[in-house]
Amino acid sequence: MNDQKLENLLNLALDATPEEIERSERLAEGYDRAANTWDLIIKYHGDLTGLEREGAAFTPLVNEYAIVTIDQELIPWLASRVQVEYIEKPKRLSFAVDQGRAASCINGLSRAPLGLTGKGVLLAIIDSGIDYTHPDFRNADGTTRLLALWDQTIEGTPPADYRIGTEFTREELNQSLRENRVLSRDLSGHGTAVAGIAAGNGRTSNGRYRGVAPESELLVVKLGIPRPDSFPRTTELIQGVDYAVRKALELSMPLVINLSFGNTYGSHDGTSLLETFLDDISGYGRSCIVVGTGNEGEAGGHTGGWLTEGEEKTLELAIGEYETGTNIQLWKSYVDNFSVSLISPEGMTIGPFRENMGSQRYRVEGTEVLVYYGEPSPYSMAQEIYMDLLSMEKYIDSGIWKILLTPGKIVEGRYDLWLPSKEERNQETYFYRPDPETTLTIPSTAGKVISVGAYDSRLMTYAAFSGRGYTRDGRTVKPDLSAPGVNIMATAPGGGYTPRTGTSFAAPFVSGSAALLMQWGIVDAHDPYLYGAKMKAWLLKGARPLPVVKNYPDPRLGYGTLCSGIKPPSDIAPTDCKDAQKNGSCVV
Repeated sequence: MNDQKLENLLNLALDATPEEIERSERLAEGYDRAANTWDLIIKYHGDLTGLEREGAAFTPLVNEYAIVTIDQELIPWLASRVQVEYIEKPKRLSFAVDQGRAASCINGLSRAPLGLTGKGVLLAIIDSGIDYTHPDFRNADGTTRLLALWDQTIEGTPPADYRIGTEFTREELNQSLRENRVLSRDLSGHGTAVAGIAAGNGRTSNGRYRGVAPESELLVVKLGIPRPDSFPRTTELIQGVDYAVRKALELSMPLVINLSFGNTYGSHDGTSLLETFLDDISGYGRSCIVVGTGNEGEAGGHTGGWLTEGEEKTLELAIGEYETGTNIQLWKSYVDNFSVSLISPEGMTIGPFRENMGSQRYRVEGTEVLVYYGEPSPYSMAQEIYMDLLSMEKYIDSGIWKILLTPGKIVEGRYDLWLPSKEERNQETYFYRPDPETTLTIPSTAGKVISVGAYDSRLMTYAAFSGRGYTRDGRTVKPDLSAPGVNIMATAPGGGYTPRTGTSFAAPFVSGSAALLMQWGIVDAHDPYLYGAKMKAWLLKGARPLPVVKNYPDPRLGYGTLCSGIKPPSDIAPTDCKDAQKNGSCVV
């Protein structure tokens, strides 16, 4: 297809054959072959109730976004509706404490006279689930600390106004605990670890591995779909965020949402529907959204540079053996003109690609190459050239592929290329001259979220794996700040703790800190406006530098490392605060 209301990937997917869809993981995301339906994200205005009369399942979200499940043949009809502004397909998500608490200046907030614990604040963990039977998520009497748990992977009774999964209430969770029944499991342990860092009460460790906000109310969403071999996608993420915001509004509670995952597909400038949705919904209620920047910093999945007229560039991409397929996205300014060609390991040239919007097919040796030459969208001025390498039999051709960029008229000259996240490709598949900058995963590139990178709080240096900024257009500083993310002791399914590393485990330090500050500001009435952009401003003002970095903001650390604090009440003596500062636990 060639419909400018549809994103490039969706246009290419609808133009692909069933066999090509089956061979391409990225194109297949959101498609149910048995039912011949697609799950889609749409931005719209007005009334779309007529969709259901046409056989589409419509889940409206706040601010005129929606998830639509629709027959493939009806997608052109959907795009033709005047009310529909833009349509995207789902993207696959990758799930990317005691010492960490001290390094982040949290201990001072927890001790007298402040004694902050996150009480009265709703902390939403949207992740792989939670082992809610773990003692750290239970009260002293054995009852659950969870307000509710929405498991999107279990068919049953979803929350009101949603269509997937099962919502377990606090009463149902407590009943299952009394009967030693487990209603929902965290198979990977990722969400359990994240929840423990943000809000575990440390009962199993006698407080040693207590989380940041141990008395906050927990709201948990287990992402996924109730189908075999399911994985979390952006369509489920958007619904989870919408659910958390609505629940907080219903309860009139301040809300912190923790998102510890992301993906590499997109222009990395905050313009995808997922990113604009998060920016829009952040204005609802008294909330803030915290997102990890991913672990792509040293993964070799990004390269970029500058083109000048008359100077051809050759980029080298290593494809490892036994790679069943991969894809390359090239983003450039629409005002620049340059041609793109691929050269296979055997020396055969594919292209130059035709510079007209639409899909193209090429075959070389054992690899088929699908190309979509896009145009800017109503939400982004960037132009994408997307290349999907599919195996003709079992594996695509391994070896050194070359990407040839031949400039014509160049005005700006910047180009960026991304591969799938490292979890989706072989270790031997990477760019030969990678660029660690602009390796943030999406949605940490959304402008209004608090984006968190990782650093090593023991060695006091940045973590090389942590996704780096800035955004692709250079207009937005990301990450906003960094938090401990190396060898963090975190709750594990089945009880006990295990060390975890990654930006996934840095983000909940910031989420828990935001909950403490919201308790002080909103619940305890010291500052009723301490949420949203003001919360981000407070965290950035308190951020501390690392000795290894001299100038801030920095693409590795943002404005510095987390040192959450508040202006001390008048009853704290100056000497007390000085002592606290020496121990890294007070920010004035």
